[in-house]
Amino acid sequence: MNVLTDNFSLYGEGLLGTVELTVYASLLALVVGFLMASFRVAPVASLRAFGTVWVAVLRNTPLTLLFFAVLLGLPRFGVVLPFQLFAVLALGCYTSAFICEAVRSGINTVPTGQGEAARSLGMTFGQTLGAVILPQAFRSVIPPVGSTLIALAKNSAIAGSFSVTELLGTYKTLNELGYSIIWTFVWIAVGYLIVTLTISAVFNVLEKRWGVPR
Repeated sequence: MNVLTDNFSLYGEGLLGTVELTVYASLLALVVGFLMASFRVAPVASLRAFGTVWVAVLRNTPLTLLFFAVLLGLPRFGVVLPFQLFAVLALGCYTSAFICEAVRSGINTVPTGQGEAARSLGMTFGQTLGAVILPQAFRSVIPPVGSTLIALAKNSAIAGSFSVTELLGTYKTLNELGYSIIWTFVWIAVGYLIVTLTISAVFNVLEKRWGVPR
């Protein structure tokens, strides 16, 4: 227990870093993921191609490699940002590919007659998607999106290897101070449980309120 009590501020700083990474990267992933899902079902061939390439590349690229590409590649093009922001970009873009596929699967559950009825009323593609299709698709994608964001929270541990303050990175300092490595990781695991269970609880509430009855 003294591992936690003696280093509560260190654990707190790491937990806060993980929460910030998770929140910011989740927001980016949701926005980009919904946008890419819209591209993938758009009537414009170039948008569909862009969305397909985005998903294919990011889903099949290891996250660690993406971190290297963002943190080491972007500065070569004059893009210099704080490491935390680089980590948010890597995590958010990577996760957006999985959000996109979850949303696209939800869009496919909406009967085609819904879109045809909207178009017959003179609605544009954007209006049809935003006012008719996505609200219905949202109900069915709540569970997979929640699972994807839980995975994002756990994937944020990779950021600690790139000088970003997060929970897993605290073990390096504690190991140097001579604390038990087992209890160090026990309390790190508890921190991740707090984050992931919180996300799970939020999406359970959303599912009960708006999810599709089963």
